[in-house]
Amino acid sequence: MKKISILIIAICFGGMLKAQQLPPITQYMINNYAVNPAVAGMYDYYQVKTTIRNQWVGITDAPRTTVLSIYGRKSKNVGLGGLVFNDQAGPTSRIGGSASYTYSFAMTRAVKMSFALSGGFTQFKITKQGLNVLDDNDYLLLGNDVVRSAPDATFGFNMYGDKWYFGAAIPQLLSANLNLMDDDYARIYNEVSEGSLARHFYVLGAYKHDFNPFWSIEPSVLLKSVEAAPLQADFGVKTSYDDKLWFGMGYRNNGEVAGLLGYSIQERFMIGYSYDVLNSDMSGYGSASHEFMIGIRFVAANESEIMK
Repeated sequence: MKKISILIIAICFGGMLKAQQLPPITQYMINNYAVNPAVAGMYDYYQVKTTIRNQWVGITDAPRTTVLSIYGRKSKNVGLGGLVFNDQAGPTSRIGGSASYTYSFAMTRAVKMSFALSGGFTQFKITKQGLNVLDDNDYLLLGNDVVRSAPDATFGFNMYGDKWYFGAAIPQLLSANLNLMDDDYARIYNEVSEGSLARHFYVLGAYKHDFNPFWSIEPSVLLKSVEAAPLQADFGVKTSYDDKLWFGMGYRNNGEVAGLLGYSIQERFMIGYSYDVLNSDMSGYGSASHEFMIGIRFVAANESEIMK
């Protein structure tokens, strides 16, 4: 059973570093709803963000992630949002979606608070065909592809002002059991899969400082924690010119360094790009990652439309 347990763990979560089951996003300060649904309460308009990430380019079957989110404030106190995603890593894939409800209220004249709850589903799939294994007769690999669906939920809160925000989120709140073993194998050998979605803890914050009417700088931080894994910390800084052109850099405490570049068109359309390099033993084997972001803001034409 030791070999079986190791194989299940490797198949399910081998694409993530340090036991993190959820994929990283370098431009988290731009597509922040993908990290914490409570940020939907900060915006007076709806916006759509798409993040496409190709990780560790040059490595066969490296992770590929796509995230599409839409979020914004429906009324003075209510924000709504939704998210769909597709994550592929070797023979494993993960697709799903969720919808969120956010309630905001004023703590003081300058500080507001939002609470959010999102619910949805996640489907996991293990494709057995084409796997390169040592033992072709391993019973664990016999049978059809394994497909499992599980409910999922995220709770988040966000405290914010005009130039800053700080909050936390708990994705995979339900810790659902995936039961990834093939049904025939589990019945014949009377085994039960113990793999489940691990509850994560995210802390996200950013602060924007204006130097003059044209230049601003925005440092940000994202902390990730999950049981039995070291704390992962992402630090970023984004410099903007006239709220149109931005560039910056990020650092992840696993040694990954990233450069960011983006441009906003007429305050409605935006495009961003980041390039990550992992400074580790993987260097020389294709350790760079590319991430693209496309966004649309549905900004009201005038103040009267915003207040409706």
